[in-house]
Amino acid sequence: MVYSIFKKEACFMKNHSLTQGSIAKGLLFFVIPLFFSNLFQQLYNTIDTVLVGHFLGDNALAAMGATAAIFELIVQFSNGCGTGFSIVTARYFGSRNEDELKKSVAASLILGLVISIAITIISYFSMPYLLTILKTPQSIYHDSLNYIRCISAFLIITMFYNLGAGMLRAIGDSLRPLIVLFCSSIINIALDILCITILDMGVFGAAVATVIAQGISTIICFFLIWRSAKILIPKKEHFHIESNMVNDLLGQGFSMGFMFSIVSIGTIILQTGINSLGTQIIAAHTAARKLMSLFCLPLSTLAASMATFVSQNKGAQNYDRIIKGVHLANMCGIIYPIFLSILIFFSADNLVHFLSGSNNPIVLENGAMYLKINIPFFIILSILLNLRNAIQGFGYKITPLISSVIEFLGKIVFTLFFVPIFKYLGVCLCEPIIWCLMASQLLYSYQKIIKPFKAQN
Repeated sequence: MVYSIFKKEACFMKNHSLTQGSIAKGLLFFVIPLFFSNLFQQLYNTIDTVLVGHFLGDNALAAMGATAAIFELIVQFSNGCGTGFSIVTARYFGSRNEDELKKSVAASLILGLVISIAITIISYFSMPYLLTILKTPQSIYHDSLNYIRCISAFLIITMFYNLGAGMLRAIGDSLRPLIVLFCSSIINIALDILCITILDMGVFGAAVATVIAQGISTIICFFLIWRSAKILIPKKEHFHIESNMVNDLLGQGFSMGFMFSIVSIGTIILQTGINSLGTQIIAAHTAARKLMSLFCLPLSTLAASMATFVSQNKGAQNYDRIIKGVHLANMCGIIYPIFLSILIFFSADNLVHFLSGSNNPIVLENGAMYLKINIPFFIILSILLNLRNAIQGFGYKITPLISSVIEFLGKIVFTLFFVPIFKYLGVCLCEPIIWCLMASQLLYSYQKIIKPFKAQN
C-alpha cells in the first residue's frame, strides 16, 4: 500500500536529473516552471502596487510602500519556517518512513499554529511603535498601520499556505503548488479590482484582497493534499508530539526562517532612511523596487537552480560539469543585464509612470534614477546569486550566511551615514556597492571550494 502511494506520487512529478546530457537544455527545462512560480509570486505582490498607484495616488502608494520591508520580513520568515519544516518531511519521504512522515506533518501543523499566533499577537500590538521607529510620515501613518495590521493579523494564513505548499514539494510535487499560486494570483487581481476600484476601500482594501486570496489558496492547497496526497494526512495518534521531532523541526524551521529574514531586517533598517525622505520618495522607491524585482526574476530563478544543479552533480562527482554549469549561468547573467540596461536607459521614466500611475516629476525622476543605477549592476548581482547558491549546493552553510551578514551590516552603514548626506542617491548606491563586496567574498570562497575538485579532474 505504501509503495503504491509512493509510486503514484512519483508518477505525478518525475525527478529531474541535471547530471547528464546538455547542461543548457537541462537547466532550461528545470528553470522554466521555477520561473513561472516566481513570476506568479511577484505578480501577486505587484498588482496591488499598480492598482493603488493608478487609482489612489502617490500618498496611498507611499503608505503601502512604507510597510514593504515589514511585509517582506513577515512573508520571508513564514516561508523559511515552511521550507525548513518540509525538509524534515522530505527526509522521511525519501526514506519511505510513512509513520515518521505523518508525525512530522502533525508536529509541523501544531508548531505552525503556535508560531503564527505568537508572531501575530506580537506584531499586531507592536506595529504602531515599529512604524514610528521607521519614521513613517504622519500623512500616511494611518493607512500604513491599517494595511500592515491587516496583513499581520492573518499571519496564520500565510504560515499555513507555506506549510501546505512545502509539504507538497517535500514529496516531489512542485506542479500543484504552482497551480495554486497561479489561482491565487488571479483571485488576488479580481479582489484588488473589487476592493480598490468598486468598494473604494483604499489601501486597506489591498490588504483585504491579499488576505482573502491567500486564504482561498490555503484551502485549495490543503484540499489537494486531502484529495490526492493521503500520505501527508496524519492520524490522531500522530499528534502525540515527541521532543526529538520538535527539536528537529524547530532547528530546521528557525534556521531557514532567520536566514530568510536577516536580509529583510537590513531592508527594514534601510526603510527608515527612505521614510525620512518623504512620501514622494517613498512612492518613487516603491514603484522602482517592484520593477527591479520583476526584472531580477530571470537572474534569481537561474541562480536558484544552481543549488540543485551543484548538489546533484556533486553527488555524481561530476565536478567538471559543475564548473561548466556555473560558468554558463554567469555568462547568462552578464548578457541579460546588458540588454536590460539599454532598455532602462531609454524607458525608465515611462516604466515608473506605468507602475505608479504618477505624473509627479519627483516620483518619476527618482524612480528612474534608482533603476538606472541598479540595473547595470545586475551583472555583479547575478554572479553573487549564482555563486551563493552553488556554494549552498556544495553543502556549505556558513559562507552564504556571511554574505547575508555583509548585506545586513552594509544597509545599516548606508542608513546611518550615507542616506543623511546623499539623500535618495545614497539609497540608490547602497545595494550596488554591497553587491560588489558580497560578490568578492563569494568568489574567493567559491574558488577555494572548487580548487581541490579541479585537482581531482
